[in-house]
Amino acid sequence: MHSWPLRAAMLLIGFAAVGFYLRGWDVSFPYRPSKRIVYGLVLLGSLFLMIDALRRWRIRWRYALYGVVSAGLVLTLALWVRAFYRYDVKERMEVSVQEYSNAEYPEDPANRSIHHGQYNGRALTLVKKDAFHFDFILEPQHPHIAKIVFRDVDVRLMTPSLPAWTRSDPGLRRIALTDRQWNRQQVNFGGPDSPRVEITGGDGFEVSHLFSAELAKNCLNAGLWEVLLFTKDTAAGDKALYYQNWFTFPLGHYKTLFEHNTTLPYLKNWYYLEHWFDPEGTTVPVDKIRQVTWERELPVHFGAAESVIAFGEQARKRKTTLAENIIAFGDFYDGRKVRFASFIPPGRYSVEHPWRNRYRRIRQFNKAILRKIVSPATDVPLHELEMVFHGPEREGALRLFISGVDFSTLPQLPADQYSKGMYMPMGIGVPPFFQSYEQLLANPPDKSPYMSVLLDENMGWIDHHTLAIDGPVLHRDANDPNLLHVYLLSYERHSLIAHLVVPISDISI
Repeated sequence: MHSWPLRAAMLLIGFAAVGFYLRGWDVSFPYRPSKRIVYGLVLLGSLFLMIDALRRWRIRWRYALYGVVSAGLVLTLALWVRAFYRYDVKERMEVSVQEYSNAEYPEDPANRSIHHGQYNGRALTLVKKDAFHFDFILEPQHPHIAKIVFRDVDVRLMTPSLPAWTRSDPGLRRIALTDRQWNRQQVNFGGPDSPRVEITGGDGFEVSHLFSAELAKNCLNAGLWEVLLFTKDTAAGDKALYYQNWFTFPLGHYKTLFEHNTTLPYLKNWYYLEHWFDPEGTTVPVDKIRQVTWERELPVHFGAAESVIAFGEQARKRKTTLAENIIAFGDFYDGRKVRFASFIPPGRYSVEHPWRNRYRRIRQFNKAILRKIVSPATDVPLHELEMVFHGPEREGALRLFISGVDFSTLPQLPADQYSKGMYMPMGIGVPPFFQSYEQLLANPPDKSPYMSVLLDENMGWIDHHTLAIDGPVLHRDANDPNLLHVYLLSYERHSLIAHLVVPISDISI
């Protein structure tokens, strides 16, 4: 038996391992490949090394087989033990938290209170009340800090779920679950007057000044969550962050909730929930999500020369938009270097990991199609807007669908209040980025008719994370209710990257 095939195989595996490792630091590839891929390649290479060594040492194959079987048993046992502890849960659990100081997290774009950093030092206890409801208890580690409890949180509503009309199609299921997990969901539970929030003790500041207590499911690996506490910022007319921590919602509970919400086995879906795996190209049969009853192509104003505007979240994230001299929307598409601070585990922005984009694919607007549709989610007639863009010829057309919305009910707003319009992520059956717990209870994500996806000419899903688009913002014109304003949000909503104005007077036909 010649050794060169074994050595060639080991060399190829080594190159692959190094390639995956290096690509793991290229954050233009969404959320970096799992280190399990690298470890698996190393183990495979080690197996080839062992076989080559056995051949050269002339060890009897019977003993070699015993060794391989024993190693396999040890590896299986190790994996079982690891899985047991990874998914082991109890009715009451102490969950470790991570807190960042101002010095440790200078990129933070939040509107920070002057009291930020004065109330750090808390432990988190998670108490299971029944199959779906949990208490999140923030225990103080210092006497001036208050004890804060999130009461009876229905965690099903913050765990991936599936609209009933997506379950029969593998492509729709995959895309719905991908965007449900990999989009941010931040929920406001209110302040001390809320029945969901209990606050006691401390030096009195939090009892008097807590404005909102919030939980966020991060747009990252399954289980990565945040606690955020805000005071009222009277000067800015907004809320100001004074405390934040990051924690992992126990994966054993997550697994149980996922299987209840979706009726799917977690074992077959865990990898792309816990580790990003790009399903680009997956066919999305939109006709299974809605039926078109009327459509018309419309003239649309695409303001490439229009000045970029920034208010609210985008104003705060100017410092995490890593680009210079971006004056007009067209500047995003002319080939200049535009990067954004990446959102990395446990859920923070990092300017050291710049996120790329593929905005060249939307540099030329082609047409818009307005439709009336019927959704299986409701008997109310709804609307859909499809916008078609072109970039380099080899990449073909890009189709952006925004569907399942009653455009006539959108608020009329001036441009500087765009963030008060419909402010949504991409996906199928996804909740808003930000909402109150009462809104979440009244509008469960898996009952929503909303859909927003990027597709190619063959109805294949385009990864909007890599393209660097997070979702649309919609409102009607402040002076003319028959004009619809559509903005596109960049990756992580750092900036608006496009503004289109659509005449929608035909929706009354």
